[in-house]
Amino acid sequence: MERRPRTARWLTALALAGGVVAAMPARVNADATPVPPSGKALYERYCASCHGTSGKGDGPVASALAVPPTNLTLLAQTRGKLDEQHLMAVIDGRRLVAAHGPREMPVWGAVFDQELAGQPYRGYLILLRAQVLADYLSTIQAR
Repeated sequence: MERRPRTARWLTALALAGGVVAAMPARVNADATPVPPSGKALYERYCASCHGTSGKGDGPVASALAVPPTNLTLLAQTRGKLDEQHLMAVIDGRRLVAAHGPREMPVWGAVFDQELAGQPYRGYLILLRAQVLADYLSTIQAR
């Protein structure tokens, strides 16, 4: 099997993930107030393409990546407990993860920042998204 250069794999992964994100409808209440996304909705939008809907690292983009995605259902077992602060730092980009690519590549904190441009309390909302994702990941841990 021919191996594609790392850049080509990342571009493929980003294109697939971008298609998933573009297809996500915005939710609003009847009074046109935006509804904050649930952890599951955020996970499905940003994480499932690589980590899979079950979190086991078997998403549709996984085979295009040089480093297989982490099985997110085993985070608590691997680290002894689920460290939400560490997890939030990985999600929003404050902690470098080699599998997420070089530093120039956008990380979710930067993506959230762009998506929330013009929103009041943008920095808080970015951290809130990372927290909601970390909370959701705690619910899919293997027991």
